[in-house]
Amino acid sequence: MRWLTAIRVFFRVLFSAQLAEQVKRLLDGEPARTVTAPLPEAKPAPKKPPAKPAERNAAIGLLAALQREARFVDFINEPLAGYSDAQIGAAARDVHRDCGIVLARMFALEPLLPGEEGAEVEVPKGFDAGLYRLTGNVAGEPPFRGTMVHHGWRASVCELPQWSGSAESARVVAPAEVELR
Repeated sequence: MRWLTAIRVFFRVLFSAQLAEQVKRLLDGEPARTVTAPLPEAKPAPKKPPAKPAERNAAIGLLAALQREARFVDFINEPLAGYSDAQIGAAARDVHRDCGIVLARMFALEPLLPGEEGAEVEVPKGFDAGLYRLTGNVAGEPPFRGTMVHHGWRASVCELPQWSGSAESARVVAPAEVELR
């Protein structure tokens, strides 16, 4: 099988000047040296895309803020049968106030229509159904005239908190609280 080795050496020497020089030295009687093949160029590791931040549904963010700042979820889930009306009213007053603060900060709610409930209003021709909900005797073509039952609300801002936690806790509305001893 030496002839296969000879053929392999022939072609390798033919295409590698470095190997040809080493074989020439061996044939000229010089002592053999350890032959080290050049290492292939190290390729940089592929860059990983930056970790995508965990996502949290905006509704859970709002619910978490209402719970954190107003204890809203606790209040809604509390069975009220064992409490007096006065106790419920006292708790509701605090939750009501604190929920209002959260909504004002995050949405800056303002009335959609000017005026007081009970005022006479006109719904224009070509009105946006997202701005008006018509009730009662709805017949014919606009413009319509009627009584404002509710002025509606518009959020002048929408500033929900940005989630920076883990994906595992993205659906947590309120973390478990543990008091250490």
